[in-house]
Formats: sequence, C-alpha cells, structure tokens
Amino acid sequence: MASVANRRSLMVLYSDSISPIGHAVRIVLAEKDVNVEINYIDDDNVPEELNDINPYNSILTLIDRDLVLYDAQIIMEYLDERFPHPPLMPVDPVNRASNRQLRYRVMRDLYTVVDELDSENEIAAANAKKVLRDNLTAIAPAFSQMPFFMSEEYSLVDCCMAPLMWRLTQYGIKMPMSAKPLQQYADRLFERKAFQTSLSEIEKEYNAA
Repeated sequence: MASVANRRSLMVLYSDSISPIGHAVRIVLAEKDVNVEINYIDDDNVPEELNDINPYNSILTLIDRDLVLYDAQIIMEYLDERFPHPPLMPVDPVNRASNRQLRYRVMRDLYTVVDELDSENEIAAANAKKVLRDNLTAIAPAFSQMPFFMSEEYSLVDCCMAPLMWRLTQYGIKMPMSAKPLQQYADRLFERKAFQTSLSEIEKEYNAA
C-alpha cells in the first residue's frame, strides 16, 4: 500500500462528484487552499489502484505520500492539523470535543437520513425527506444567535452542513418560513470563496436557477 502511495508527490483525493460527504472534504481542502489533485470517479470506473489501497472499496480516499485515509471525519481533522491556517477546529480540548460531538450529530441525524432519500421504497424516501426537513427546522432558531453552527467561528461543522444545505432543492425539500435563520446561515456558507471553489460541475447545477 505504501509503495503505491509513495509514487505520488502531490496530495490526491478520490471523490465522486455528487456525494455530500465527499463535498465536505473538498470544502476543507478549498478552505485550506491545498494543492491537491482531485479525481472524480463513480462506482463504474473505480481504478484498480484505489481498490488496492482502500480495504473497504469506498470511493472517498485521500493519499498524502505514504498516508492513505478513507474516513471523511478523519480526513477533515487530518487536513486541519496538517494545514493549520485557517484553523477549522477550536484550540482548547473542551471546545474541540464539542465540535466533534456536533459533527457526530450532523452525521447521525442528517447524513444517515440523506442515504434513504434515494430509496426505491417511496414511503421510506418520503419519510426520510420529512425527517430531514423536521430536523433542520428544529435547529433553525439557533442560527439567529450565532453566524455559524453554535459558534462565532467557521469550523468543520459548517463544512459538513454546507453540502446538505446546497442540496435541499435537489432533494425536493422546501423549508418553512420559520427556518429563515437557517437559510440565512446557508447563504453565508455559499458566499464563501472556498465553497464556490469546492463545487464539482454537477454540483454547480443544483442551484443554477
């Protein structure tokens, strides 16, 4: 595995062009302005090299010389430590733990629901859409208090939230008026230069209108 990775002098990311969690990793790379080679692939054109270095046969994979990472949260924290400016994690242990906990909740409460949206079972897909909408509506008031997710500073939590918010129209989810603070929060995320840089060609079309 190391010999394959060592042949590369430039950091490489394998990602599909539509997955929200892959998009989150690309947002972190863009925020850090990392010189990285991004290879967009899908399940039908997975290179043999990727199967050799990723034991789970998943697409999202970061290669940095002899290091190979394939968990999104580990990749994002590695990038934040490897490229410390601008920081996307708090410095002190208590707030770092809080940041990790918030990301865990975003993944558990929101991302797992997204996986059900494409279900062939129409009832399951409709329920997933409702759960996602309700969960987002429930947290909307918090964004009237702080500019970012439970914080005055942009962090890895926001990197995880931005792809979901960008895809709401694609998911067929219309938020209620009571969620206006959430939409304003999303607009702040979308205005960031790094967010625009992170978009794949397909993702750019999601809100083209």
